Amino acid sequence: MNIPLRTALATLVTTAALVASPSLAGTASAAAESAQATHLQQRMNNYLATHPGTHRLSANKIAIPGGSLTLTAPGSSVAAPACSNGHLCIQDGTGATYDYYYCGLYDFNGVGNGTFNNNQTSGTVARFYNSDGSLRWTNTAKDTGTASWTPVYRIRPC
Repeated sequence: MNIPLRTALATLVTTAALVASPSLAGTASAAAESAQATHLQQRMNNYLATHPGTHRLSANKIAIPGGSLTLTAPGSSVAAPACSNGHLCIQDGTGATYDYYYCGLYDFNGVGNGTFNNNQTSGTVARFYNSDGSLRWTNTAKDTGTASWTPVYRIRPC
């Protein structure tokens, strides 16, 4: 094969690869989004099946006793969640966000390290309990911070 023909073929192959790359990237991106949606749906179904008294509010939001739970796709950031005035919001290590806005004592299913935003009325004390019912720690509103949620089994927002 002579050099000009080899160069022309190499240029053609390179051009074809460059043209196909966005299409292939789009396909990979769509596949990743589909996998995330499937994973999110599985998490939603598992939670609803194992937690009586809960029900679906939207594609990724569940009504739980005391408030709501928003599930996220894997890889979501774990930053102090935005939280409406009068609410206690928690984001666990999976990126799930719990939003409590009713007083009471509630079972808690968060795991891993995460954050909280205690945006309740100033001076309101949120209480976090161990599996045996003993008080683990408290937090006085208004405050944000980090916590390990795996050992927390019950929460009293106010």
